[in-house]
Amino acid sequence: MTHEEHHAARTLGIGKAIAVLTSGGDAQGMNAAVRAVVRVGIFTGARVFFVHEGYQGLVDGGDHIKEATWESVSMMLQLGGTVIGSARCKDFREREGRLQAAHNLVKRGITNLCVIGGDGSLTGADTFRSEWSDLLNDLQKAGKITAEEATKSSYLNIVGLVGSIDNDFCGTDMTIGTDSALHRIIEIVDAITTTAQSHQRTFVLEVMGRHCGYLALVTSLSCGADWVFIPECPPDDDWEEHLCRRLSETRTRGSRLNIIIVAEGAIDKNGKPITSEDIKNLVVKRLGYDTRVTVLGHVQRGGTPSAFDRILGSRMGVEAVMALLEGTPDTPACVVSLSGNQAVRLPLMECVQVTKDVTKAMHEKKFDEAMKLRGRSFMNNWEVYKLLAHVRPPVSKTASHTVAVMNVGAPAAGMNAAVRSTVRIGLIQGNRVLVVHDGFEGLAKGQIEEAGWSYVGGWTGQGGSKLGTKRTLPKKNLEQISANITKFNIQGLIIIGGFEAYTGGLELMEGRKQFDELCIPFVVIPATVSNNVPGSDFSIGADTALNTICTTCDRIKQSAAGTKRRVFIIETMGGYCGYLATMAGLAAGADAAYIFEEPFTIRDLQANVEHLVQKMKTTVKRGLVLRNEKCNENYTTDFIFNLYSEEGKGIFDSRKNVLGHMQQGGSPTPFDRNFATKMGAKAMNWMSGKIKESYRNGRIFANTPDSGCVLGMRKRALVFQPVTELKDQTDFEHRIPKEQWWLKLRPILKILAKYEIDLDTSEHAHLEHINRKRSGEAPV
Repeated sequence: MTHEEHHAARTLGIGKAIAVLTSGGDAQGMNAAVRAVVRVGIFTGARVFFVHEGYQGLVDGGDHIKEATWESVSMMLQLGGTVIGSARCKDFREREGRLQAAHNLVKRGITNLCVIGGDGSLTGADTFRSEWSDLLNDLQKAGKITAEEATKSSYLNIVGLVGSIDNDFCGTDMTIGTDSALHRIIEIVDAITTTAQSHQRTFVLEVMGRHCGYLALVTSLSCGADWVFIPECPPDDDWEEHLCRRLSETRTRGSRLNIIIVAEGAIDKNGKPITSEDIKNLVVKRLGYDTRVTVLGHVQRGGTPSAFDRILGSRMGVEAVMALLEGTPDTPACVVSLSGNQAVRLPLMECVQVTKDVTKAMHEKKFDEAMKLRGRSFMNNWEVYKLLAHVRPPVSKTASHTVAVMNVGAPAAGMNAAVRSTVRIGLIQGNRVLVVHDGFEGLAKGQIEEAGWSYVGGWTGQGGSKLGTKRTLPKKNLEQISANITKFNIQGLIIIGGFEAYTGGLELMEGRKQFDELCIPFVVIPATVSNNVPGSDFSIGADTALNTICTTCDRIKQSAAGTKRRVFIIETMGGYCGYLATMAGLAAGADAAYIFEEPFTIRDLQANVEHLVQKMKTTVKRGLVLRNEKCNENYTTDFIFNLYSEEGKGIFDSRKNVLGHMQQGGSPTPFDRNFATKMGAKAMNWMSGKIKESYRNGRIFANTPDSGCVLGMRKRALVFQPVTELKDQTDFEHRIPKEQWWLKLRPILKILAKYEIDLDTSEHAHLEHINRKRSGEAPV
């Protein structure tokens, strides 16, 4: 990229003004987006204005439209809701109100509007844009604005960001606030689970989602619910019988609780509502179970945004500013959204149209069409849910194949959810499933047992690894491992773990030359807080660790709020991989994040100290610096702490924290539960196919590279990649992939912390079309 282009981002906004407003229902993460729009806008040289109270503030003008400064968005990243306020606005629906709004914008020279809200708010913005020139003509005729002002503001650019906890907007995988809402729901489900088990109760839980069942669906996957009711896919006509049979079956299998999740908009095939009370009465009447209803309501909107929502809001905010400033009179109003882990720009009205088409299809009882319109990700969730919840495990005594499951490496939250779905999908397919304790060591020692359906009951929400993990690699025990593969008749192996699981897979491949017994298919599911397994953008457990770091940083920042001028140096885990330090830095608003992948010198450290000295002269009196544990062998956490303490004397105090193993613990986040459940199901489906493929003369013989794979999430798809092919993409000395997608987010971290750097605009999201996106493979 040329120097001129780099410089362009710094001057892109000069002479321009941007207004940002939040509208409709509040959603956690909106503040992160507002903060990013303000800071990136200022970074490009633009003036940025807050519009308080949504469209109402746009119509009322006056003090409702205020210029924002760098400091005015400090400390808002970790707050839920929306700091600048939101309101339902009748006035803006009338042309008179929009005329007033246009007048307020023209008088301040604002021609760029960033709207953060749901589909209603975004549709309103598009109407406003299409009427813009007519509104200016009317204002000029009425003498409210001059001809010069009208020429200066001749066109209005609009970019939308979707903030909605329901995830009900077509064209984006996740809307701002959805992940946080899931966090709230899951906290409650976990709490209810403990009490329900004590009393053998049935719980009916009603979650938000009038037209969209996303929250209900993902919740049911994340907690292993017995049943879920969603508006897009009403149950069959005899659902009452089916539900009661299912509940009594789980009880007879030894489960002490039943959980039924209901979306508030749940309906039957005739469009008649199915309420939580209806379900409770049914269960009490037919089964006599002690049944309770919990309606979650506004709890789901509340609380602190999750790490995912803060990063999502920040990334979308950056992209929104770029889209606004690059806009011309010919570019359509766009919405910035997420596909897999890529930011994309989509035409606003195309997305709104598809979103409306879903409601229309449901209204016309074309439920299959509604499902398709929701996109592949939604359908994937539904398929996995149906498999896990609605199928009876076969009763036949002759299992078709034997598959073993194990955990390798360090524990990571979500491993148990992956084991659970692997075991259950395996049983549904008629396989015999074995679990191996203590990784490759247990495989060599024969610590292997058969797992039935109930063996993994209640595992989804449990952190750590119930099977036990060890870092031992298979190489030195290949002989015993081969003997046990024969002894237990293992025909396929599913390895859930971190970098050792991947290198162990390579050693098994290598061992095939020596031992025929190792010629069985195997698949590695990445699970490690470090997120350093080649072949996957995400690993199970990393999201949970990220949230732990984030919460801790919030508390630490808060502890400094009453103290004058303090800087915290915090050490995160991750081995040589800087994922946790970078992403937590973005989510917690760090001033710097030191990582191995981006070498730094004493001059960089000095520049960071200098930067903090300048920051302490403003109204913001705190600093946060993250350091990945192995980022530099000489510049240790102690060294950096001592350096900051010395250089900051008389200006700020320094404190240090090493977060340690708390990052590996805790209950898995909804993302990790859901991701693990889907990875387990996908791996077992692949395994059954591979075993059939490798069956020759009465035995399994798999010796091709594609019979030993890593299942990873790549951009927008879950893909199986041979471990031998991933070898070239690996830095074995530092146990990291040679290329890592998240490094492209590093400049955002620096810009939001007020560094004078070049924003690399080469990674720009270009305008795509929603129907094209839908034909791609489903992201998780």
